[in-house]
Amino acid sequence: MKKYTPMMEQYLSIKDNYKDSLVFFRLGDFYELFFEDAIIASRELEIVLTGRECGQEERAPMCGVPHHSVDTYIDRLVTKGYKVAICEQVEDASVAVGIVKRDVVRVITPGTLIDTQLLEDKKNNYLASVIYLNNGWGLSYTDISTGELFATEIVGESKESRLMNELAKIQPRELIYYVEDSFKEQLLIKLQKSFNYYLNPFHIKTININDLIGLVESLNITNISNSVLEHNIGLKATKTLLAYISETQKRTLNHMNQLTIYDTNETMDLDIISRVNLELTETIRGKSKKGSLLWLLDKTVTAMGGRALRKWIDEPLINIDKITERLDAIEYLKNEVFIRVELKEYLKKIYDIERISGKISYGSANPKDLISLKNSLKQLPHIKYLFNDCKSSFIINLFTGLNDHEEIVNLIETAIADEAPLSIKEGGIIKSGYSEELDELRRATTEGRIWISNLEKEEKEKSGIKSLKVGYNKIFGYYIEVTKSNLHLVPESFIRKQTLANCERYVTPELKEVESKILGAQDKIVALEYELYINIRNFIGNYIESIQRTARAIGQLDVVYSLAQVAEENNYIKPQINNGTLINIEEGRHPVVEKVLDNEMFIANDTSIDSKYNRMSIITGPNMAGKSTYMRQVALIVLMAQIGSFVPARNATIGIVDRIFTRVGASDDLSQGQSTFMVEMSEVANILNNATEKSLLILDEVGRGTSTFDGLSIAWAIIEYLNCNIMSKTLFSTHYHELTELESIMEHVKNYRITVKEDGDNIVFLRKIIEGSADKSYGIQVANIAGLPSKVIQRAKELLEKLEEKDIAKNREVINEKHKETGNIEEVKIEEVRVEYIPNTKENEIIDQLKSINLLETTPLEAMNILYKLHNKATKS
Repeated sequence: MKKYTPMMEQYLSIKDNYKDSLVFFRLGDFYELFFEDAIIASRELEIVLTGRECGQEERAPMCGVPHHSVDTYIDRLVTKGYKVAICEQVEDASVAVGIVKRDVVRVITPGTLIDTQLLEDKKNNYLASVIYLNNGWGLSYTDISTGELFATEIVGESKESRLMNELAKIQPRELIYYVEDSFKEQLLIKLQKSFNYYLNPFHIKTININDLIGLVESLNITNISNSVLEHNIGLKATKTLLAYISETQKRTLNHMNQLTIYDTNETMDLDIISRVNLELTETIRGKSKKGSLLWLLDKTVTAMGGRALRKWIDEPLINIDKITERLDAIEYLKNEVFIRVELKEYLKKIYDIERISGKISYGSANPKDLISLKNSLKQLPHIKYLFNDCKSSFIINLFTGLNDHEEIVNLIETAIADEAPLSIKEGGIIKSGYSEELDELRRATTEGRIWISNLEKEEKEKSGIKSLKVGYNKIFGYYIEVTKSNLHLVPESFIRKQTLANCERYVTPELKEVESKILGAQDKIVALEYELYINIRNFIGNYIESIQRTARAIGQLDVVYSLAQVAEENNYIKPQINNGTLINIEEGRHPVVEKVLDNEMFIANDTSIDSKYNRMSIITGPNMAGKSTYMRQVALIVLMAQIGSFVPARNATIGIVDRIFTRVGASDDLSQGQSTFMVEMSEVANILNNATEKSLLILDEVGRGTSTFDGLSIAWAIIEYLNCNIMSKTLFSTHYHELTELESIMEHVKNYRITVKEDGDNIVFLRKIIEGSADKSYGIQVANIAGLPSKVIQRAKELLEKLEEKDIAKNREVINEKHKETGNIEEVKIEEVRVEYIPNTKENEIIDQLKSINLLETTPLEAMNILYKLHNKATKS
């Protein structure tokens, strides 16, 4: 076999070390891809696939993109989940012997993007690391563009479920992992479908205690002992994460200087199902921000504020003091209208200095970035002055010890030209007056050009050649050009340099001398400006940690502004937060639905539920009447209160909840072979296995995915278990009217219904929640409203009349009517019978049988059979 060409051998040697990446190989003004990489890139980028001589009989497949537009192509590939290795010249071509040395200078992956043009302004781009060791999970994640770095360990019961909840919260773009258990690896692979991350196995050598001590020292962690350190799986995940970043980015990132170690129990635990059902950051349909809670609450002005608000929503608090601090800050800013208006104007002038600090650390910040940083930092004194008399401890703490960065502002103001170009290698960056050496070089080029202009005038006069001119090109430098008709007038001192069709070009010793000064000065100017700029950027890099603190303070203040503005615009109130179990909401409203509709059209509703006396609300009413909206609004009001937001209500007292669970809607998971009912039961199982007395549960139509009796039995059993075993606060909507009987036989259960107004065969939804149970489902009327053909509606009515004759609920009504005829109370309760009624012998037997029944262990189906037998016995003559 023939050998490859030297250039292709170089490429193949580099590619061998980056088999999982598409290698962008720099050749001149293009990045080229070869072989399989070229075929993939050609297909994904829709660019022409060509070939290149490589020393073999067949040409190597090849495609390429211009270097000046490479970022766009890389973004498209990374978005599709590819890793891209950037291979550059690492040797000056002018001094190279043989082929110029090249090497990979960076590997770009979905989780390591830092270019702000490729990232969403108000959303973090997380890279996560997961390891499984010693029967526990370690999780660490970072946003390289901002430098944020977090770690936690997840051990004990339900650790897989809690890991899933954390991944649902952070939504990483890329997940690297190391697990020794193949079953755990399969779990991460399975989760990839739900979270849509780029999955990448990665392992480093054994992590010892010295590695972790070095990590802790570099990240300024002081509150962790060596004994805890050695066994902390979260720190080991962080070490793995940083090793991966070092391997792919080929540099030290100084802005990743602080690690936040957190406990998953410090905030409200929300699983992916609840996040989706409550539409916290995106809608279920369309996956868009508009229509979500984030869309409603986001009045943030800065990118830092937008990302911080998303984090607040993703991590509701359970600490009353922290929640109260936030609420007080929002109350202060809501009441101070003029401060709020002025603050917005200052925030408008602040750029994304958090990501600019990341670019400075990375070495990719351009002059425009520094100008943006300067203009942003200039707003700090004005903002701090606004809050001189502020009494909010939250806002005061934001600005305590915060630097105005005058030295940075003054440096950039003095050194960087306001109209500086994006490129740092073409000059035009540094202002006059900043460097005496630079100013001298600039004067030399200016004076040189003046000399050349004067030379042209002198030579015209001396030679008499009126058309003589001095020109310049990159090949010959400066020259004197004379047309053919004037060649007889050319002085002997001119030295012929080039002959063209219509003219001759000459040089003189004096011209070459000045040319050397001018061109030498220009090259020196560009090189010196580059050097000065790098020094300036490096100087600012010494303040990265301080700039980051400023950026995060601005982000938090922006969130307070946003929530204060939303509260003012939408007439929200400050909720009362306590550690009790009561959730009491007066005239609560669904925040998003209210905003989409006309405010006057939304019907407010009350809610009172706790873990002691009124823990289970069974809600009945027709479809489309508003049951789901009502239950979601309760969950959202609680969640908003615990992120520290005002809420849509007239009054609200919120006892802290540790988790919010939802079971809403129905969907198949065909890829996993799960039916609607199986998905439903899996979600309910998760709730029953993880809910506590302090949890809030939203259960909508549980059991409807199977036959009536099966579904009714399951729903009944679930209510019993929740009410008697877990004792969590639960809103349970249903079409099984039989479940409303539980109010009379089980403590802490209360019936509610959505009111409707009947108008002949039509109904009007009144959207009001009142005590009691619905006596109908109004399914046919809803079907009529939905537009089913009239023949179908009429036939449904006929069938309903026949079916109702055998309906259990109908039989119950008949029994109650018989009790009315004998003067007994309408709803017969066991306790009431014992006190107010003297039974005969046959009735004594019935009572004895009733006494012997263990209601909590009796299934709904068994209960119906017993009731049927007792009914027959009671009605026999």
